[in-house]
Amino acid sequence: MKKVKIPVTRIEGHGLITLQLGDDGRVKEARFHVTEARGFERFCQGRTIWEMPAITARICGICPVSHLLCSAKAGDAILAVRVPKAADKLRRLMNLGQYVQSHALSFFHLSSPDLLLGWDADPGKRNVFGLLEAEPKLALDGIRLRAYGQEVIEALGGRKIHPAWAVPGGVRSPLTPEARDKLAAGHPEAMRIIQDVISLYEKGIASWQEEIATFGNFPSLFMALVAEDGTWEHYGGRIRFVDEERNVVADGLDPARYYEYIGEAVEGWSYLKFPYYRDQGYPQGLYRVGPLARLNCCDRMGTPLADEALARFRALADGKAVTSSFHYHYARLIEILAALERIGQYLEDPDILSSRVRAEAGINELEGVGVHEAPRGTLLHHYHVDENGVLVKLNLIVSTGHNNLAMNRTVAQIAEHFLDGREVTEGLLNRLEGGIRAYDPCLSCSVHAVGRMPLKVQLFGPDGELLSERSRT
Repeated sequence: MKKVKIPVTRIEGHGLITLQLGDDGRVKEARFHVTEARGFERFCQGRTIWEMPAITARICGICPVSHLLCSAKAGDAILAVRVPKAADKLRRLMNLGQYVQSHALSFFHLSSPDLLLGWDADPGKRNVFGLLEAEPKLALDGIRLRAYGQEVIEALGGRKIHPAWAVPGGVRSPLTPEARDKLAAGHPEAMRIIQDVISLYEKGIASWQEEIATFGNFPSLFMALVAEDGTWEHYGGRIRFVDEERNVVADGLDPARYYEYIGEAVEGWSYLKFPYYRDQGYPQGLYRVGPLARLNCCDRMGTPLADEALARFRALADGKAVTSSFHYHYARLIEILAALERIGQYLEDPDILSSRVRAEAGINELEGVGVHEAPRGTLLHHYHVDENGVLVKLNLIVSTGHNNLAMNRTVAQIAEHFLDGREVTEGLLNRLEGGIRAYDPCLSCSVHAVGRMPLKVQLFGPDGELLSERSRT
């Protein structure tokens, strides 16, 4: 047994990969275990719907806006209100800011060291600091782009992380003219950065063909919200499923009735549940969510530059669904462009300065579901309350959970292709991690735990003997 510890990690949460070899020395089984304990759904029982947006925002320091907004939407359903037009636009504006900051963090800080420095580069330099040394302009642009997304969040919620701003019925406060003008001043630079980076990614595609072919490249369903006319959606809309041909499998599904078409399986080797499309059963009903799924499901992005980028993205698969999870990176960049274009439109909309931002009501329903598209994929909060609005039961299906089956298949595909002999090499370890990282998983978010962020890979022989082990702590 050999153990190597490397003080570098670029996944969020506790993860363990096990590879089981058959008698022929080839990978027989690969599993991606999420080893944190679940708990948030239990200790939120007994809290009121008024507290839930601020509480669930603490599920994660990376995804607080996603949970804040989704929880508020579940509260809207329990109050049975339609939020004011200004509040709806402001919530959308904050979610777009979250897309910019979260996607920028994923691409520049977590993934670009592999893409630009190489999968087999020295792990001591294959990180954001190595990128800063090798590509200082790009690294600084990444910092500036993420900062702009955070500025959008702060301008609305008063802080960049854990803003206690969205509430059942609307939001606490409107945007001020001064904050709007500041955001407008920073918008052109953000637009320049994302267009430069998309061009850089497109030029690099030819050099990543082996990874593109093996990082989760398989037929599957894709699920996302789309607008009524099929346009890309990030906050409202209805659920659509498409297959690898981009044929619509199901459309116009009510997000509040998710349990009719999404099942949740449990395995004894992971704390993360395994959602699946009910009509195809488990595990055949594997589907993917997030940027790749949203671009595969929608008919158009709805903004000029993003629609042009979507056409180039679709050309990768001759108009069919792009099935390689490696291209989550590409889809993520296109979504930043779409988000920035929409932010620019909102900053010119006088409604966002309106003071009518909250609908007042009491408890009118004893059950409410909030669903929207977090950066990582479709997020769901389902609350049951008593007559006083106190939660008696809740269910959370987080974006990373939807992708659980797909991440496991991705790990298997990478191991089958890159495993050479009986030793877990640094190159294999990084590619396994990179395959998971393409989904931008938030493991702590998906199981509602906190802690450090290691990844461990174990390789077992046919007789169960531990042949090799490597870990990042």
